Amino acid sequence: MKIRIGSRESKLAVIQSELVMEAIRRAEPDAELELVTMKTTGDKILDKTLDQIGGKGLFVKELDQALRDGRADFTVHSLKDMPMELPPDLPLAAFSKRADPRDALVLPEGVTELDPEKPIGCSSRRRQLQLQALFPEMAVKPVRGNVQTRLRKLQEGEYSALVLAAAGLKRLGLEDRITRVFSVEEMLPAAGQGILAVQTRAGMDCGCLRAVHDPDTACCALAERAFVRALNGGCSSPVAAYAEVTGEKLILTGLYVSEDETVIRKGSLTGNKKDAEKLGSQLASQLKE
Repeated sequence: MKIRIGSRESKLAVIQSELVMEAIRRAEPDAELELVTMKTTGDKILDKTLDQIGGKGLFVKELDQALRDGRADFTVHSLKDMPMELPPDLPLAAFSKRADPRDALVLPEGVTELDPEKPIGCSSRRRQLQLQALFPEMAVKPVRGNVQTRLRKLQEGEYSALVLAAAGLKRLGLEDRITRVFSVEEMLPAAGQGILAVQTRAGMDCGCLRAVHDPDTACCALAERAFVRALNGGCSSPVAAYAEVTGEKLILTGLYVSEDETVIRKGSLTGNKKDAEKLGSQLASQLKE
């Protein structure tokens, strides 16, 4: 059996795909695995912010086509980068056990304090809004590129600090670059942050993914994505959501931001994890009203 895994060609994307491939090998030790890497439109356009070029969906377009063409059987994504509405012919087949969901502050090497003369760099409006509340005296400026590119820009003096996903830094072996990890109370994560999602073609046998898939993480992912979807938010929207499962109970916290960003509300809802998507929609309705 040959299984082709599609991935963006960035170092982090390849590491994440290799984590999934290791889990597939545990389930199917005789399978022949091939990694198929490609550069996506989102990787190519680096001089504009994501909302100017169509959102993070540009990171999946080429991978979706590879699935449809049969060049890949499965593709691996950071779930936080995936559009909230997915084509019915390309379903999500598995969610990995969640890594650290939090955001991290990274200062230049050898520096111990923020420089108020330079902005904090981050890639999302969600982070920008929450950073402005945490550091009202600091300017916040968008930054694009892969993690290594952003760290280079930081070291060259363009930014006072960066905010990056802790999970990505840890997967890259860059945990020692983390100056501070924000609690989920301080900075609510993006829906799906820390989770790897495996996408496939409709009708594919997904038995090889049994060692990849984590049912409790799947409940969290469904609740968080339902919350964002109910608010008509995409993966580049400032809304945020984070769920935790304890036994049969799911606790979902969401951040609602009005279209003009004048109303920002945070709230939580608890229910049975089997009702994950319903809880996401309910919390969205409560905060919107």
